[in-house]
This record gives sequence, C-alpha cells and structure tokens, in this order.
Amino acid sequence: MKQGIHPKWYPEAKVVCACGNTWTTGATVPEIRTDICSACHPFFTGEQRIVDTEGRVDIFMKRLKKRDEIRAEAEARKAAQTPPDLPLAELGLSKRYTNILAENGINVVQDLLNRLSEGGDDSILEFPGIGRKVLADLKKQLKARGYQLPEA
Repeated sequence: MKQGIHPKWYPEAKVVCACGNTWTTGATVPEIRTDICSACHPFFTGEQRIVDTEGRVDIFMKRLKKRDEIRAEAEARKAAQTPPDLPLAELGLSKRYTNILAENGINVVQDLLNRLSEGGDDSILEFPGIGRKVLADLKKQLKARGYQLPEA
C-alpha cells in the first residue's frame, strides 16, 4: 500500500441527524451531519410527513396550482372555440362538398362527429363525391379547432 495517499480513518466517527438521533460509525471525517435518518424517515416510521428543505414543497405546490389554472383556462377557451352546432361551411370546405354532406343530413359539426363515431371513416366515404382527401381535410380542420375525433 502506498503511504500518504489515503485519508485518515476515524473508527468512532459521530453521526448527528437533524432530529437529534446520534450514532457512531467508521468514516474519513470525525463528524457527519445529516438531515434525515432511519429514526425520522417516513418509510421507517410509518408517518406521512413532508420534509421541506428550503421551501421546495411550497414552490412545487405553487407550480402545481399554476399548472391547474392554466389547464382550466385552456379548457375553457377550447370549449368556447368548439361549439357543437358550428356549421360545416365555416370549416373552409368547398361549396360542393358542403352540399354533398348537407344532402346526407350532415349540416353541423356535431352531425359529422356523430356519424364518424358510429360508422368510422367509411360512413363518410360512402357518400358519392366524398373521397379520402376531403375527409382528411375535414379532420384536419376539426383538429385545428380543438374537436376530439373518435378513434378509427
């Protein structure tokens, strides 16, 4: 073993926890200070408490509250932007496709969503004159306005 490269060993190093618990162990420093030990850790004690170091829990709770507020505002905006009685003409489809859908009883967005949820894409593609490109454009417009499309 090389001489002079190893730290000094303290076989009776004292460990002091913030809760007041102390014990001895071997270490390279004479005293060790810790914030939590097996005598005060919730896992070992069965107590449910939060150890707050420098207000981290409060900061985290503020962030959670802010996130919830932002989500609630976004949902309110989305609900305001996506009324189910929106006419299909406002989606930007050509007059031809709007007329074809109207002839088949689809005048508003809710009618289209109901038809898609009942029969899927095939229920719209069965209309003469409506193809996959028109259906893809319709879905793209609905998603852009915040509507939740049924899974295919």
